Amino acid sequence: MALRFDGRIAGFGTASGVRVVVGMWPRSPLGSFADVMLERADGHRVLLAPSDAVARFVSETYTFDEVRIVPVRYSRRSRVISVEAGPFAARFTVGGISPLGRLLRIVPRRLATSPAWLRLIDPVARILVPGARTAGSAGGGRREYYGVTSARGITAITATWEGHDLGYLTRLHPPVRFGFGSAPAAPHIVEVVTTIIERA
Repeated sequence: MALRFDGRIAGFGTASGVRVVVGMWPRSPLGSFADVMLERADGHRVLLAPSDAVARFVSETYTFDEVRIVPVRYSRRSRVISVEAGPFAARFTVGGISPLGRLLRIVPRRLATSPAWLRLIDPVARILVPGARTAGSAGGGRREYYGVTSARGITAITATWEGHDLGYLTRLHPPVRFGFGSAPAAPHIVEVVTTIIERA
């Protein structure tokens, strides 16, 4: 069985050393939801999820040291996206289509989101975007495929964690360690179809 999540992922680093990945999923088997994966400078990995069902599914797919169930909301006004998730809050500004995004647009969407294609190009993706992967393990014998169809740079952020300012925008480095791959080091928001293939 194939589970398909259609939405956006934003990834960025901060001057404090906290690295953040925000998933915004208007279309998914779990309904419309957003979640936040955060890795502190000391390597502690936190999932902020809006429900028990989302927390259970995501923590079965990725690895965290801590899971919190909190209201997670996001909104977009023009090029500014706002996210609130319990102890985390952020506003980030989305720029134009990046060079990576222009490259991705060459591939037709149907092909770009196909697991067979993503399995084939995974070795190339690792070279072009260090840390990124298009195919890998989703745990429990499942396989996961990231089909990115567009990418825009993130140009500025304001963010807080547990009331503390996280500082200015930086590269997402070192890579986050939630799953088999990381978001690009350069701060980006990508349009993506994530497909998880369950065991037969």
